[in-house]
Amino acid sequence: MRVLVVTDWPALEAGTERYVELVVDGLRRQGDEVRLMTSSAGSAADGTADYVAYGTDVRAAQAGLQVVNPSAVTTLRRALREFRPDAVHLTIFMPHLSPAILAPLRDVRTVLMVMDYKPVCMNSMRLRRDGSDCDEPAGAVCWQGGCVSLPHYLRDRARYRMMRTGMAQVGAVGTISGWMAAVLDQAGIDARPLALPVARVGARYERRRAPVPTFVFGGRFAPVKGVDVLLRAFALVREQRPDAQLRLYGDGPDAIDLMGLAEDLGLQRAVEWNVGMVPAWADRIGDAWALVAPSVFREPLGLVAIEGIVRGVPVIASDGGGFRETVEPGVSGSLVRSGDPGALADAMLAVAERPFDVPDEMVESMRLRHDPDVHARALRELLAPAQAVVPA
Repeated sequence: MRVLVVTDWPALEAGTERYVELVVDGLRRQGDEVRLMTSSAGSAADGTADYVAYGTDVRAAQAGLQVVNPSAVTTLRRALREFRPDAVHLTIFMPHLSPAILAPLRDVRTVLMVMDYKPVCMNSMRLRRDGSDCDEPAGAVCWQGGCVSLPHYLRDRARYRMMRTGMAQVGAVGTISGWMAAVLDQAGIDARPLALPVARVGARYERRRAPVPTFVFGGRFAPVKGVDVLLRAFALVREQRPDAQLRLYGDGPDAIDLMGLAEDLGLQRAVEWNVGMVPAWADRIGDAWALVAPSVFREPLGLVAIEGIVRGVPVIASDGGGFRETVEPGVSGSLVRSGDPGALADAMLAVAERPFDVPDEMVESMRLRHDPDVHARALRELLAPAQAVVPA
């Protein structure tokens, strides 16, 4: 089967980009011929993309390109003409490629994987300005509640009409968790949850806790990820466990401000910063007493929790969204009230007093469920539902 994989690939790489890499590799191991199309806003998959459309992070240019990106439409049509794919796998496309790319896909089997809240929320986070959760459908409420400006809302009305029309014409919609499937269902979007793949644990990975309580974070340094909450919680932890250490892996717009906050809290000697999303960072957490995921919004999945659990590392995560499907309190970690440094500190101190590993049977179960080849086979069933035989 010939499969064209299409995604934005922004400058700030995160879980979606890791997912796309695993999909491309997984489908190729199944014997499929795969080509990749991205925007030029980021690295275009480290220069490996077969087709690259123009993309930019310049806000003035995005105002129009996020509605219709002519380069993306032209590039996609060229890819369809030259490669003649049997199916298309589409992920994030709204920020750079634009919903205009959905029209050329009407005549080819397309599976859309919904990775975030964008189809149902104009700010993609389902958070109100005051930080409270929002369950209203995208529309005038987004402007009236102050989440987006009036010009943003007026522009997005056209984007959402194009997106919803195009989504109604794709062959199938997949998503990353049961939580997200329920959210989409409320908006009238029928989506099948698929267990997202995670990179296999490296051959040299070793699970051995550090001599002192050591906590790790991996993800974007952005407001919704709650790193400021983590730093404030860690300051409380250090009052009772001055030997505790914190290691952070990630990149993002808040890195400098967060480093300043750590200094203000007197944590500069206790916090290690690994800025730039170090490759295979998850294979470096074998010494951690817990991985902390303090997001202040309801994560659609929370892939980072799975990356910790498959390595035997307990996870302390915010209670809500996809984390409830992956973190089993008392077994693989704990769930705490979102945005509460005190509650987070209590959970971290509990681990510091009674360290534990995720049980081997749960580790093995999660590894199997989220194996890249398992996901590739499930994905092929959506990409080619008429095929009687799916390669093992």
